[in-house]
Amino acid sequence: MLEGKEIVLGVCGGIAAYKAAELVRLYVKAGARVSVVMTAAAREFVTPLTFQALSGRPVFLELFNLVQEQQIGHISLADRADLLVVAPATANLLGKMVAGIADDLLTTTAMACKAPRLLVPAMNSNMWEDPICRRNVAQLREFGVQIMEPATGMLACGWEGQGKMPEPQAILDLTRSLLGPRDLVGETLLVTAGPTREELDPMRFLSNHSTGRMGYAIARAAAERGARVRLVSGPVERPAPAGVELHCVISAREMHARVMALVKDCSMVFKTAAVADFRPAFRHPQKLKKGQEPSLVLELRRNPDILAELGRLPGDRLLVGFAAETEHLGEHARRKLEEKNLDLIVANDLTVEGAGFGVETNVVRLIYRDGTEEELPQMSKDQLAHQLLDRALKLGKTGTSQ
Repeated sequence: MLEGKEIVLGVCGGIAAYKAAELVRLYVKAGARVSVVMTAAAREFVTPLTFQALSGRPVFLELFNLVQEQQIGHISLADRADLLVVAPATANLLGKMVAGIADDLLTTTAMACKAPRLLVPAMNSNMWEDPICRRNVAQLREFGVQIMEPATGMLACGWEGQGKMPEPQAILDLTRSLLGPRDLVGETLLVTAGPTREELDPMRFLSNHSTGRMGYAIARAAAERGARVRLVSGPVERPAPAGVELHCVISAREMHARVMALVKDCSMVFKTAAVADFRPAFRHPQKLKKGQEPSLVLELRRNPDILAELGRLPGDRLLVGFAAETEHLGEHARRKLEEKNLDLIVANDLTVEGAGFGVETNVVRLIYRDGTEEELPQMSKDQLAHQLLDRALKLGKTGTSQ
């Protein structure tokens, strides 16, 4: 989504300036080219060398620089930008932009910029709630400037309230949404993610190694592209993607009930969750003690087959399943595709390096209803999410993989 995009990142003076360094790292990792503009106050908190090392580019500091001004620095920066981001944006910066004051490199660049502008305020909660600041925020929004609401929590000054700079990952997600295609507007997607847990007693459960990374990546990518996204997630340790409707469940039966309640008006379903096939026939109310027996026999009962039930539902929604296998990948995946009545199955071999659970990448084979197969190279799960959405859109329009 950000590959080759030019982002101009303005950094104002505030303790939150240290978070901007992580934001630069995330932008560069996502493939963007980043030019950092620092105010004089920002240099009191973070050195330009930090941003230069992370971006691989010179850091812009002064409005009147003889070398940079050969190209009229602020005009050159404004013209190259696909997006101008200011993070953190201080109350001073907000006020200057509303008043049309352009007295340093950042404010002149912001005024000359015709690309989308995203401001990420960070300040003391009293400053954020001040009527003048609120008026400035409202005025900037009327001018078409994107304002990301500050987070709420403990501030560096010791106060508790709204005013914290959001986490860099959240800013990255919003950036992708602003720069990416909006080709899923009007679509409603249901995505399942993560493992399920089947309790044996109050302490123990049956589960698997799924971390939910793939499902969360699809949900995030779909939201970035304008879809309404319902994410039904088993227990994972990751935050909900921005703009996604999160439904948390624990067991397979809970996931089954929630999916069936949410699916009716969905146009696409991505069933990535690693749902437990079986559950203990009896949940012990107290912790099981090991006693003297040399072994323990568990009786298991089959859980509802959510994917198969989705495949039997009436309607023309697109249904995408996932198959994680350790042997006979194509054979098992094709059987699952047919038995579950899927439009597309995403198959990956858990024994292949860089694929499967707990890693940031995946290596998959796509198998379509019409028999077409497509091998994809190793890529990040975020990249794969967009590849899958591209193909889902194509399937929805043509009904075939061609």
